[in-house]
Amino acid sequence: MSNTVTRIRLTGAVVAAAASIGVLAACSSNAPSSDASAASCEPAKGNVTLQYWNTVPGMDKVVALWNKKNPNIQVQMKNITNDQYGTIGNALKAHKAPELAQVGYDELANLRTQDAFVDASGCSAATAAKSKFVPWTWSQSSFGGTGVFAFPQDTGPMALYVRSDIFKQHGLQIPKTWDEYAADAQKLHDADSKLTITFFDPNNAEWFNGLLWQNNAGMYKYSGDKWHVTVESGQSQQVAEYWQKLIDAKLVRTDLANGSTPMYAAYQHNQVASYVGAAWGYSMFRDNLPKQAGKWTIVPMPTWGTNAASGDWGGSTVAFMKGNTHLYESVKFNSWLNTDPEALALENKLGGLYPAATAGSQLPALSQGVPYYNNEKIFDVFAASSKNIDTSFTWGPTQKTVNLALQDAMAKAAAGNGTLTDALSAAQATALKSMKDQAIPAVAGS
Repeated sequence: MSNTVTRIRLTGAVVAAAASIGVLAACSSNAPSSDASAASCEPAKGNVTLQYWNTVPGMDKVVALWNKKNPNIQVQMKNITNDQYGTIGNALKAHKAPELAQVGYDELANLRTQDAFVDASGCSAATAAKSKFVPWTWSQSSFGGTGVFAFPQDTGPMALYVRSDIFKQHGLQIPKTWDEYAADAQKLHDADSKLTITFFDPNNAEWFNGLLWQNNAGMYKYSGDKWHVTVESGQSQQVAEYWQKLIDAKLVRTDLANGSTPMYAAYQHNQVASYVGAAWGYSMFRDNLPKQAGKWTIVPMPTWGTNAASGDWGGSTVAFMKGNTHLYESVKFNSWLNTDPEALALENKLGGLYPAATAGSQLPALSQGVPYYNNEKIFDVFAASSKNIDTSFTWGPTQKTVNLALQDAMAKAAAGNGTLTDALSAAQATALKSMKDQAIPAVAGS
């Protein structure tokens, strides 16, 4: 669904390594002390009503299922898709934050520097939940073992969505590498000037970060008591130059926003032949382009040469927000929401979530063929992608600010004012300045 895409664009990319978050907790001068005591975990004496804010389509039905089963712990849900972090930020300033809120992995570090979370590790059920999640997702939400500030919810391993009928019509094989993908783009455009292989959304830094991630283009590293900023590394420039060539040759469109009505219209009118996306995207084509059932296939993301690495785009946690006085009940709901097979299956069906819980791999919906995609076992592709993601990729403490700078510069490049390589330089400069403004030691280069 289009709301799913909006949600992921806001939350950004997912799953950096455990070390990166542990480093952030220790080194950011604005971060709360890593040895802060956990909050109390006493059960309430009466009935409790929790507030849970999120952006996931269909989540109201998941919450309704919980409420039906748990009359003593009721949950009121609020959808904050339109302005996720603005809404959360305003609530924190007014001391009216909900007990629980959806927070993207790349936003955790930034919000933690604002003291936005409460440590739930005083709840034995919170610390015990560690074994229920994919290890590198848990490391993000626990900040290197210094506490439990959130439970992982979903991830976004990337792959290539292909209109197999269009590829077959033009005699194209599934591209294995990005070079082959570019060659296919040229062949398609030569055959039909109105047909492009995909689109480049210049206002989607999170998607572009996933492309960088695949090429082992680490943006940050911490050593010697300071952050080393490498947003404009050689690997990053390789990705930027590749897409710049496609843009310059008009082999990809730059006028489509991910998840927008015009995007779906372009696919509906057979003007775009593939989509570089994440696991959660499978439902958006199914729900918005039902007449194209059977025309899509999902294959591994094209690679850089023989390197099998993949990228990740999207994913979130459910965080325990500052001021939460019902941690015991919040942990119970959060654990059910993100580990219970019935809840996970419903979230996957309605919202397209690809679970971070280890139980997710056992869901029938993720091990069977999907009718829309010719009954292909598409989640096997995403499972393989997940195993090929570089877990050393690190988010910086001012990622939101950096993403905004990157998007602004990419939009200018798409309009012919500068290049994507220039956009990387702008993002690098913003990363250094934003950290300096917060008194976080940082230098350029590794």
